[in-house]
Amino acid sequence: MFEKYKVFEYTLAGRPLTIETGKLAGLANGSCLVRYGDTAVLCSATASAKPRDGIDFLPLSVDFEERLYSVGKIPGGYLKREGRPSEKAILASRVIDRPIRPLFPKDLRNDVNLNLTVMSVDNDCSPEVAAMLGASIALSISDIPWNGPIAGVFVGKIGDRLIINPTSAERAESELELTVAGSAKKVVMIEAGAKEVTDDEMFDAIMLAHEEVKKLCAFIDSIVAEIGKPKFDYPSCELDHEMFDTIFAFCEKDVMFALDTDDKNIRDERMQPIQDAILEKFSEQYPELETVIGELVYKIQKKIVRRWLLEDKKRVDGRRMDQIRPLAAEVGLFRRTHGTGLFTRGQTQVLTVATLGSIADQQMLDGIDEEETKRYMHHYNMPGYSTGEAKSTRSPGRREIGHGALAERSLVPVLPSVEEFPYAIRCVSEVVSSNGSTSQASVCGSTLALMDAGVPIKAPVAGISCGLITAEDGTWTTMIDIQGLEDFYGDMDFKVAGTHKGITSIQMDLKIDGLTPEIIKNALETTHKGRDYIIDEVILKAIAEPRPEVSEFAPKMVSIKIPVEKIGEVIGPKGKTIQKIVADTGAKVDVEDDGSIYISGIDMAGIEMARDIIKNICFEPEVGAIYEGEVKRIIPIGAFVEFAPGKEGMVHIKDLDNKFVEKVEDVVSIGDKIQVKYLGLDEKGRCNLSRKATLPAPEGGEEERGERRPRGDRNNRGDRGGRFSRRAPKKENEGENNNGGDAE
Repeated sequence: MFEKYKVFEYTLAGRPLTIETGKLAGLANGSCLVRYGDTAVLCSATASAKPRDGIDFLPLSVDFEERLYSVGKIPGGYLKREGRPSEKAILASRVIDRPIRPLFPKDLRNDVNLNLTVMSVDNDCSPEVAAMLGASIALSISDIPWNGPIAGVFVGKIGDRLIINPTSAERAESELELTVAGSAKKVVMIEAGAKEVTDDEMFDAIMLAHEEVKKLCAFIDSIVAEIGKPKFDYPSCELDHEMFDTIFAFCEKDVMFALDTDDKNIRDERMQPIQDAILEKFSEQYPELETVIGELVYKIQKKIVRRWLLEDKKRVDGRRMDQIRPLAAEVGLFRRTHGTGLFTRGQTQVLTVATLGSIADQQMLDGIDEEETKRYMHHYNMPGYSTGEAKSTRSPGRREIGHGALAERSLVPVLPSVEEFPYAIRCVSEVVSSNGSTSQASVCGSTLALMDAGVPIKAPVAGISCGLITAEDGTWTTMIDIQGLEDFYGDMDFKVAGTHKGITSIQMDLKIDGLTPEIIKNALETTHKGRDYIIDEVILKAIAEPRPEVSEFAPKMVSIKIPVEKIGEVIGPKGKTIQKIVADTGAKVDVEDDGSIYISGIDMAGIEMARDIIKNICFEPEVGAIYEGEVKRIIPIGAFVEFAPGKEGMVHIKDLDNKFVEKVEDVVSIGDKIQVKYLGLDEKGRCNLSRKATLPAPEGGEEERGERRPRGDRNNRGDRGGRFSRRAPKKENEGENNNGGDAE
């Protein structure tokens, strides 16, 4: 039945990688099932037969689709089916999109869709890596025009050891989460999170990954050689060269004047009449002009900006290639918020607000990996007014989610542990003005906001971007702190965030077919200098260190740890105990499965009261320790004393005093406060206490201490004076010897 069924095998990082084709998704332009260990991802590539009318870009969509059956879960919620893609699925789609997109022909306008469905997950074999390889294979063997293949791998770092595609256990220990994609010749995409890894360590990891990528590309080439389809022809949407040259000559000087400013608004104002003049003069000569005017003006500006940068080393705003735009920083903008930071770089301006909450406020995750909660959340918003556009606000798109995740990843390595700072933390970066690299401005603004909120971060983090312009002859130049035009018309946006010590994140967007090692090394060095400058000259001058205390409007928080077996006692039957604690103190109490308890509230007195109650519930007395308690009950053989809330033990009558006690009431009464020594548990698990052991030893020896002598030692009865006799008192008319004789 499956006469075209083929299986191709490879070993990747010591685990089997199997590619199956010709069995599933046969109607797609290209498809394969990727098995990596027990992970399985079905990958398909499809393209439309012809472009849609009016499309002036490549309509490529990459959909990484998580299926919870892949990890044996039933989705939560009312519908019990997968809905909107999770944040991790969106980020995986972006990571796969970025290395694939630059390798399509520049004039292709057909719709292209890559669908990557995760069907089974082995946590030691990343579904993201399998999906990236599957996307490349599906495109390579299809008839869709594409200049691949590419391949990608993860790299981890434990100590001095770099690991290709680390296992789940190795990832938990790793100081580095690096994804590298590339072709057989160049690196096409870099995405990284790191715990302050040095530039040299990062460079070595990237180069190691590319060596493995080269081998994978050769493996994919062997598959294409056996089953690859010829690429289909498509109508080229490239601009007419004669039309472009004519119009460029007409408006070149005017466009150069329009671009020669550092103010985006002025530049836009100058460009509009130029566009109108082009349409007025050339519409009759070139009937198609109205439909391509946007792309035409874009390419005219691109040609001028790239020429300035490559040949004249001239930037639009007049800066040197290594010069950062004017910087400013401010904290504490609003009194009621917990922390704020405003970071400005040229016309890019980001306001970040930090909010502190209880651990119960952390985000619950329902995905295909092992992470179930997220304590630190970072969200990014970019409204239309930030770029001067009149458009309604919508729910965050993939770009907003990606930029928020990048800022989040940049700051996680410097956050205090939950034991050091028992809060859930949310930062929201509001882009109030945008002209280049708002994601890295969000990193800087968030550092300011966290420090203003009193979060004891280990070190300030700053982020900066590096741009690239390349020429056909292979020459290239980089520039720091690219603004909008340099991003639009350049070849690279290489974003790096980190501390003085090292890198915490990297994200590289590329528009060409890849980077050489020399360009990567240059970009790492350039961004390191930039972030050091921002930290020293801007962030630390705005706020030198985290505030010593959280805002008066932030919840106060304490944490304690109790034995796991005591959790039930704290919660109580049907939650009654913990509900009473909350009602009596006004504090919020969150109990974790490992025995960690987080108590929060606005009133510190209520928090401390709740903490003391919980400590008392979990109190375990120490043998030999002395406690103060209250007499609660009295029985003939002793007194019951509550020596800690909910903890009661008995003082036997013989242990009440260091002399003979006739009746318990002779020494104590109900409600008395007495000191007792904890002797341990008896054979029935009851607490034994002694008051006698807390009293000073009396002077005068054994008799004064009330020691009893043997009944047979009758010679000393006179000395004892009868005070310690345990005989019952004489009844009326009863004889002395109780032998029936007459009373005296």
